[in-house]
Amino acid sequence: MKYILTVFAGIAGVVNALATPDLGGRGAPPSYSGAPGGSAWDLKKFSSLVIFGDSYSDDSRLGYFISNGTPPVGWINPPNNKSADGGYIWGEYVVRYARVNLYNYAVSGAVCSNNITPRYFSAIEADFPSLAQYEVPAYVADSKFVKPDGEAFIEGSEEERVYAFWDGTNDLGYYAFVQDEQVPGTDLTTYTDCMYNQISRVYANGGRYFVLFNIAPLDKAPIYAAPPYDVGANQYWPDKPKNHTLLNGRMIQEVATVNAIFKYRTPYAVEIKRRFPGAKVAVFDVHGLMLDIYNYPSDYLNGSAPLDVSGYANHCNTTGGDCVANPSPDSFLWWDELHPSEQTERVIAKTFVDVVKGASKWATYWG
Repeated sequence: MKYILTVFAGIAGVVNALATPDLGGRGAPPSYSGAPGGSAWDLKKFSSLVIFGDSYSDDSRLGYFISNGTPPVGWINPPNNKSADGGYIWGEYVVRYARVNLYNYAVSGAVCSNNITPRYFSAIEADFPSLAQYEVPAYVADSKFVKPDGEAFIEGSEEERVYAFWDGTNDLGYYAFVQDEQVPGTDLTTYTDCMYNQISRVYANGGRYFVLFNIAPLDKAPIYAAPPYDVGANQYWPDKPKNHTLLNGRMIQEVATVNAIFKYRTPYAVEIKRRFPGAKVAVFDVHGLMLDIYNYPSDYLNGSAPLDVSGYANHCNTTGGDCVANPSPDSFLWWDELHPSEQTERVIAKTFVDVVKGASKWATYWG
């Protein structure tokens, strides 16, 4: 931890001059741009979205793995109205709001790399597919695939395509960092290195517009929450340890650490090291956005039941069966112990569209 804090101090000192003061207001981050004159994000047209991530973003890809094995090159990932949030994921709402093409490579259960936090999944008799070992290579293969009619599988040009990276929920979570079950010799900086390495791989394949989501407020999710909002053994973590206060404290530290790295390392990598020449990178503060929902639910949630940001809508037993869902899921921040509700994901989708317009208070822009 001392090493990590030293890294923060060094990076913070280098990029401090690039930041503007906090403008305040409901805990929202300041609205500023990383480039002189506010020109850090110059996307003229948004026509395609490519997503890498986990169950917060997965449509149907893990389901295909379970039923059929690895999807073939050129597989079309269908929308799923029974995804991990109980409905459609945020990417499907971006399609509706912005009328773009979606290429979704997110896989439920994914981590950045199985060389850091591997998690075995008996239904596929292997570790969950990760960004490094599966998702990014799958996209690269698809980007070179030509359909039988002679058209490219991935439509449009790089000038109109945005790549979204939202990972970390599993890397930081149970059976991983929060329980010290990462591969020996790895730490949170190994994880963040992995995330920037995946951006580098997509950049090397031609990508130029990137949105890096920071980590959601996992310490507020019921599965990691402190008493009295905590849950015990559950469908995701049937052998959850009993010291929930300790787990909550660990998660608070992990989320804060990774988000600080993303905040300071991104401008360092883009503006100083020039790691991605010609690229534009936005850091989407989804953590701050979800905390705003937590603190001001009436501004975001719209169900008919009393608004609830500490409980969750869908209750199942420890094997994932006997589920009982609240008839008003849009009243909840959380769908279940771990996943945001569909209404939360609608809010995230609307905000994401603002982010790619280049003027969102929930993003910082670099490049």
